[in-house]
This record gives sequence, structure tokens and C-alpha cells, in this order.
Amino acid sequence: MSETGHGADPRTARATLPPRSTLPPRATNPAPVAAAAVTPPTRRGVLAAGAGAGAAALLGATGAATAAPAPAPAPASWAAEATAAHQAATGPTPPDLAPYASYWFPGSLPDGTPGPGIVWRSLLDWSPESDPDLAHNTATVPLAPRFTPVPAHPGARAGQARISSLVSFAPTAQNPSQGSPTADYYALTHWAYLDELVFWGGSAGEGIVLAPNAPVVDAAHRNGVPVLGNVFLPPVAYGGDLRWTRDLVQRDALGRFPVAEKLVQVARTYGFDGWFVNAETDGGDSALATRMREFLRALRAAGAPHGLRITWYDAMNSTGRVGWQGALNALNQEFFEDRAGRVADSVFVDFRWTPQSLAASGKLAGRLGRSRYELWAAVDTESNGWDSGVRWDAIIPRDRDHVVGYGFYRPEWTRNHLTDRSPGAFHRADDRFWTGESLDPARPAPGALWRAPATAVADRSTVTALPFACAFNTGHGERWYEGGEVTSETPWNHLGLQDRLPGRRWAVDTAGDRPAVTLDFARAWRGGSSLLVAGRLTAPAVVGLHGTRIPLPATTVLELVHATEAGAVGVEVGVATREPSAPGGPVPYTWRKAEAVGGAAGWRTSRVRISSPPGTTAYGLAVRITPGGNTPVSWRLGALSLHDTTARRRPAPPGALTVTASAQADGRASLRLAWHRSPGPVRHYEVSRVLPDGTRRFLGGTCGAALHLPAVERAAGERAAVFEVRAVDELYALSGPSATTLAWT
Repeated sequence: MSETGHGADPRTARATLPPRSTLPPRATNPAPVAAAAVTPPTRRGVLAAGAGAGAAALLGATGAATAAPAPAPAPASWAAEATAAHQAATGPTPPDLAPYASYWFPGSLPDGTPGPGIVWRSLLDWSPESDPDLAHNTATVPLAPRFTPVPAHPGARAGQARISSLVSFAPTAQNPSQGSPTADYYALTHWAYLDELVFWGGSAGEGIVLAPNAPVVDAAHRNGVPVLGNVFLPPVAYGGDLRWTRDLVQRDALGRFPVAEKLVQVARTYGFDGWFVNAETDGGDSALATRMREFLRALRAAGAPHGLRITWYDAMNSTGRVGWQGALNALNQEFFEDRAGRVADSVFVDFRWTPQSLAASGKLAGRLGRSRYELWAAVDTESNGWDSGVRWDAIIPRDRDHVVGYGFYRPEWTRNHLTDRSPGAFHRADDRFWTGESLDPARPAPGALWRAPATAVADRSTVTALPFACAFNTGHGERWYEGGEVTSETPWNHLGLQDRLPGRRWAVDTAGDRPAVTLDFARAWRGGSSLLVAGRLTAPAVVGLHGTRIPLPATTVLELVHATEAGAVGVEVGVATREPSAPGGPVPYTWRKAEAVGGAAGWRTSRVRISSPPGTTAYGLAVRITPGGNTPVSWRLGALSLHDTTARRRPAPPGALTVTASAQADGRASLRLAWHRSPGPVRHYEVSRVLPDGTRRFLGGTCGAALHLPAVERAAGERAAVFEVRAVDELYALSGPSATTLAWT
């Protein structure tokens, strides 16, 4: 399962392949393995004296610009495309201070010199204290507990197969730490069906140990999904070198595994949940296989007290050679469970599986005292997505218990295959992938060959407490809205700003024509998107929203921010205080009319007071839209919130906003900001520019306490740019600002 497309844009470039006979299966677009003889990038020179806390001291309290080197050439990637387009529209940019997701080699580095935009690093040399991007790469959202509602589809199973997903969000090198100025991004939102996410990537020409970036981890954790970094030992045909395998499993003089200790330190420091280990470099022997098993055991022992997990890929076997089994069997079981106990938490079974091999694998897992659902049967969707030929009955049969779990390889096909890469087009495709052709998890299309996850796997939710709010923000958009007003016209992506979206998209109950229900980007209340219900309504339509388990105090209030753009509708709010009696059964909502209490920017705010006996729990939320005429309707839900009426304080302002690094060129600046976190609970932080006329312009947000701004333009006559950061709580209330300035030179 070699990596494809890293180091080159998979849409436009294909590296030269070795002869077909030497290729491992499925490796059709390898990353480059021979680096060009060029000078390594020097972007970190501007930060060299300021690694860690020293940057602020170097720059001084005013954040004056430092002398900076010329920018490094950018790789052919979606991020580079976005940057090039931005430069073409706005002129030259200052030298690059951008933080990127971290990647390393386990120990020794390749021969030669790295290609443009690539930095070779040894993991053994890494430490938090020497990491200049640490504040930008650290996830801060804890892994949320989650529960399983009664499924909307009668065939969806709880307690059986779950899903792993191997996703390449961007190339290995120059993968932005905190989003980028483009809406063209794989903004995964169907977390409800995932059990783990692997931050897939790596190549012999860049690095083979990848730490996930903070936005991915923060979004996943908000939805209860653990995220694994990736250790990828490439096939020899793609530049793999057995010395990197030996580097990974080396022991020190005391018999310890120093790379295992580093991997645990990285995961704990950056805030993610473990490692996917993929050893595909051939040429080893049984002694190396034994050392690998001992390494995994050491990695697990060091990580287990911190909740870290390991998934092992079915490649290297007990002989030390790479021999993909397509099964759990006697040749690879010792990497899953040996005589001393658990070695890995799960195994990703190679694509060569058959119905017979999966059935035997599940039985062997049981004999070893392990769950068969700790095995992921690989499902390749990289090239054909929902048109992939999958023998579903071998994994998730409809007429008996599921055989094993399964793992999607590269489901970001839902974005990559599109000609129209707009956010709306992407989410329509992604909804079809996860929900099915009908786009309704409760009513699948009959006879569909693609067995969408919603038809087989029970969804999960993390909505268990007040306060709760959702502005239907997907983590990317073509502009940024606050209170229904545009505060930035710049396209953006940052998954850490994503809301907890409904897990079931979209369960619609109506006796008439079904309206279209979509996440839409033409207008929003907050963030980049809203929920749009459109079409001819011939009967009331119930749109299911979140599955919840929220204890309801007597003072509970539910608020909607919504807008009717065409036609006339009546709006009611549904709260279920018990669950359906069986999967696929009707949700017993109690309906309350939403009373208008205010409005702004063409939006209406409606409120419902929920009086309930003590001990009442909300198990689900929905809206019911009743047509007021015969014309098509267009109704938009901008935000939903559930909270009690107890007086709430706004979040406290963050402290000590500081410019920690900056560079200027031709009236434009690139800079890094940092601040002290606010006391108390904070959902995320938002950074704005205050223009000379007093206008506030949104620049970006993050769950952490540092943000990079790539290109700030000087306003006419402006002596210093003014920046503000505010804390945002779970109900999107804003704190007061903390401010700083950057003097123009």
C-alpha cells in the first residue's frame, strides 16, 4: 500500500514509474524518490534565533520586522496553487514564515539533498524546545466521549463493524499547520461513522514519519474520533531503504527503543492518539521481524498509560519479508497478539483479502481472545470512489453478523475526482459516499451497489451536555460570516473551526415531496456555511438534526437563527425525550412552535422554552417545516443552540497578544501571533484586523494560542497594523479583545 501523490500534485503530475514488474500492487503514482540537487530551503532562517520562546525576545515587544531570506520554491500542490493565485491577485508576498505539519525520518537521512520546499529532519533530533512550529501544530481539543443513538437505518449495526479511514489531506512537505486561503479542501464531516482516522502520507523524498496537523485532530476530537500519525517505510521500488526500518527499531545501550520513546513524546506533545505503522520495505529477516515486534510492544507499553493506540498494516510478516497476506494468519498474528499479550490495537488487512480469508481472520482473532472488529479489511476508494467493486458481503453482510471492520483507503476521492471543486459540490459528493445515493440514511436507494456506511454502521454523537450550539460550519468556505454579515471575502479552510454537525445527513420524514437538504455556502450566519432546505413542499417536512443525550434542566431554551428566502413556511422545533424502539423506527419528537424574538442581517432569531420534568433527557433534535402556499420554498438554518437561562458570563479575553515573528515586503507583511489562553472553557480564538476606519476584518481562527498570517496588506496612510484576538465560547459568544500592533517599515 505505497503512498501515491506525495511530493507531486496528483491531479497534474505523475512521477516516472519503475518497470511494472517491480511495482508493489496498487502503487500507481509514487512520490519522487530521487531528490534534485538544490539548496535546502532556508525559510526557517528567519526563525533560527527565535526557536521556541526566543522569537519574541529577538523581535522585541513591538514585533519589528526581521531580516528574512528569499522564499523557498513551493512544491506542486494544492497549497502552492492557492498561494500562487493569491500572489497573482495581490502582488509579491513577504518571505515565508508559514508553519507546516511535521514530518521526519526515524534516524538517518537520505543521501543527497532535499527537493524544493522539503526539509529533511531526524526524529531523534526533535524536541519540543527546539520546535519553532510547536504552538501552531499542537491540538488542544480533548477527545470527546461519544455514544451510539438508535440507528436511523434498520440495517445499521451497533457494536459490530466500525470504520477506519486513511486520508491524505495534502502533500507531506509544506502541509499547512493551520489551514490556508482556499475553500478547495477535503473538509471531512462524516465523523459519526469513523472509529479512527489515519493521517496518511509520507515518501522517501520527503519524510516517512508524519504527525497530523492540529485542525484535523481538533475536528476529529470534537467528534470523538482518535487520530493516528503515520510511520511509512516505503517499498524499495519507491525509494525505501532498509536502514530506515533498522533506525526505527534500534535499541540503545540500555536496551530501550529511542524512536518509540520519541513517537510517544510527539503524540503527547502534539495532542494526537497514536500511530499507524506500515513496514513495506522488503529485504529483512526473522531477526528484524522479532525486533519490529519488540519495538511495537515497547511503543504500546510507553503509550498505553496516555491512551495512545497502534494500528499495524499487513505487510511485513514474521519472516521479516514483505508479504501482504490479505488476512490475519500465522505469518502476521504476532504483530497483533503474541504469547505475552496485545501487541497492536488493530490490524489493517491488505487489499488481497478474500471472503474466505476474512472469515478465517475473524475466527483467529476470537481464538486469540481479541475482537474480530479490531481488524480493518482494506477498501480501496482512491480511484473509483462509490464505483469501486467491493465484495461487501465478505465484510458487512446484511443477513448475519458483520465479519470484520473495514478501512477506507483515500476516501478523499469525493473531492479529488470533481471537476467542480466548489465546497457545495464537494459536500454533495461526500454525502453520497457516506449516506448513499438517496442522500437519506433512513431511506436508502433500492438495489444500490455501493453499500454506504450509513446503511451498515450505526452513527455516533458527542452531544451530551449543555450548552450546545451548531452554526453548520463545515470548516471551509468561500467567505467568513459573523452575525450574517461578511467579515472576510477570502476563501479559507481550517477544520478546527468546524462545528459538531448532525451525524445523519439527511434524515427527512414527509408525506409529500422530499425537499433537497444541503450544506450551502452562498450565505451563512456564522462561519462559512448554513443548512439549506429547498424545493416544493406538498406536506410538512421533518429534518432530523443531532442525536443527543442531554439532561434538560427546567430552564432550558432552544434558539434558532433562520431565514426564509422563498415561499412561506411555518417552523417548529422537535425535541425527542425518548429514543425510537428499534433501528429505523420513527423518532418520537414533541413539537413546539418557534416564536420570533429578534433578527439581524435578514435573519430571524426564534426561541422555544422547553419545560420538562426533572431528569428528562433530550435524545434528538429536529425542525419541521410546513409550507404556507404552493410555491417552492427556500429556507435556511444558520444556527441552533440549546442552553439554560442561567446568566452566563462571556469568556475572558486572552492575554498578551504578541507578534513573535514578522517579515515585510512592498507594503505587505507575513507574521506570527501568539497569546495567553483565556481562563475557563473556550471553543476557539478568532483574530481580526482593525482598519483605520474602525472596520474589523476577520483574518483567521484556531483552537490553539498562536496563528500565522501569511499576507497582511498595508492600508493607505497606515503607520501600524492593529490586530485583535478574541476568545469564542460554545455558544459563539465573543470575549473582549486583546490587541497588538505591527509597525510598518
